[in-house]
Amino acid sequence: MEQENNISVSSSSPEGVTVKPASSMAVLFATFFRIGLFTIGGGYAMIPLIEAEIVNKHKWIGKTEFLDLIAIAQSCPGVFAINISTFIGYKKRKTAGALCCALGTALPSFLIILLIAMFFHNFQDVPWVASVFAGIRPAVVALIAVPTWNMAVRAKITFINCWIPFITAILIWALGVNPIYIILAAGIGGFLYGQFIKPTE
Repeated sequence: MEQENNISVSSSSPEGVTVKPASSMAVLFATFFRIGLFTIGGGYAMIPLIEAEIVNKHKWIGKTEFLDLIAIAQSCPGVFAINISTFIGYKKRKTAGALCCALGTALPSFLIILLIAMFFHNFQDVPWVASVFAGIRPAVVALIAVPTWNMAVRAKITFINCWIPFITAILIWALGVNPIYIILAAGIGGFLYGQFIKPTE
């Protein structure tokens, strides 16, 4: 086991948690396979299960680092969950771990969608199937809303800075601004704030 993986979060960390050393490739694969298999909705709907596995259960990263990881994964091209799994896999087992975790995340949905594509025409008009999907849709909304609220709390969004996500939502939803420009502007704004404004506060 590599020495650099046997580290702990310092006592000065606001989280006060210990980051466990790397797990085996089998554990990494099984963890992300389970995430990919039991998460409905994808994207932000996966956050509660991902956090429960990699932060609360396995303690591979802390909650603050997880919040930063969400921002990184959302800012990078590609599938949200695979971006996260690739980061964790590389952190624990380098390139082989990254490939293992990414495969574990993508494989369940690939197999399920493949089966649906093969047989969907046989049951797409069955009433009970339509009822099942009608019931799933509102649940997915809740799965997205809860992690969004939790992230807002952890990101320390208050009445002072709540205008940032509000204006961002208006720009994307009402004015059709490309999210890429929003991400770039937010990154530049955060850099300028950290360099010139925060030191004077």
